[in-house]
Amino acid sequence: MSRRVVVTGIGLVTPLGNSIGEFWKNLISGNSGVALIDRFDATGLPTRIAAQVKDFDPNAYINKKAARRMDLSQQYAIVAACKTVEDSGLDLESIDRERVGVIIGSGIGGLKTFEDQVSIIIKQGPLKVSPFFIPMMIADMAAGLVSIQFGFKGPNYATVSACASSSNAVADSFALIQRGAADIIVCGGTEASITLTGMAGFCMARAMSTRNDEPEKASRPFDKQRDGFVMGEGAAIFILEELSHALARGAEIYAEIIGMGLSADAYHVTAPVPDGNGAARSMKAALDDAGISPDDIDYINSHGTATDLGDIAETAAVKTIFGERAYKIPVNSTKSIIGHLLGAAGSVELAATVLQMQKKKIHPTINLDFPDPKCDLDYVTDGARDLDINFALTNSFGFGGHNISLVLKKYQNTE
Repeated sequence: MSRRVVVTGIGLVTPLGNSIGEFWKNLISGNSGVALIDRFDATGLPTRIAAQVKDFDPNAYINKKAARRMDLSQQYAIVAACKTVEDSGLDLESIDRERVGVIIGSGIGGLKTFEDQVSIIIKQGPLKVSPFFIPMMIADMAAGLVSIQFGFKGPNYATVSACASSSNAVADSFALIQRGAADIIVCGGTEASITLTGMAGFCMARAMSTRNDEPEKASRPFDKQRDGFVMGEGAAIFILEELSHALARGAEIYAEIIGMGLSADAYHVTAPVPDGNGAARSMKAALDDAGISPDDIDYINSHGTATDLGDIAETAAVKTIFGERAYKIPVNSTKSIIGHLLGAAGSVELAATVLQMQKKKIHPTINLDFPDPKCDLDYVTDGARDLDINFALTNSFGFGGHNISLVLKKYQNTE
């Protein structure tokens, strides 16, 4: 029998707050984290809004000299990792650190660092580039820095699968613990791509909303008037732990992860398969891996980006897997409230899913005022809703046709 894997810690740095309590309060109230960009001059861009992290101070966890040698995405990851270790109650002196891994996904990595250093090359020449340029930029360094911070010597790497990156990290961590390669893995995702370069790239791809006059209403998943996603940033890092290890130390258990499914669209670099075939296959694989049927799922946390093709394809995929029952399953989009955190999206949405299971209440999908006839599921538009969730499904899909689905279960000790 495979080893059971549970969530015993959550650490957050998000547009809704940098603690579990603040994040939950804003999430369940449907308080949008989207506003005008104030970090740089965005006046020349078609999109001038984003969901920025606010009140972030890395110096409570990272000394100032070290912080200067890190990209913002790395700072987010380390702070969120410190918070999840605190939340988990791990006694770092008593655990076997060779059995603790770190896997952190990022879709882009140190984009602001890259932007700054290229600017230096252009203005001052290549010999003025920082010696820390490469370690500040590369996507794997968040995982490396967290392992160094705590001395964790187990499996250690980054996952890069666009907007599925952090769900990929969780899926890999789940599988590694299941097969005995580690007892604990610190995992999740981080992203800090609200930069002039990041915004310009997605603007020119015509992927983002231009509803600049109403930032809080711009992210409109499944709505007929949606006009693209809103970029977000931040990190969500978890402690995944083998069940008996968690029980032996008296850990609080948030939920159990019981299944994962991965697939590829093999179709287009940015667009999903129109009928949602790839997404449907990842959901089916996750359900099969969990050993449950579609009838068992009580709630779905959608990828729900507010892109025209993506929302339609995901809705079609849900109908493919759940048939007529699809209309009876509550489906919400966390991105309607926090924007799209790119590589960190899946981990923050997993945190939302775990907290909703724990608190028996699901958050609304905001801004769904004009339902798209092609998106006709129960998207929880009537405010927060009480719901006792035994089994939940969460989806993450990324450019390149990457699809990842995870199945969670309310924790019940049957050992």
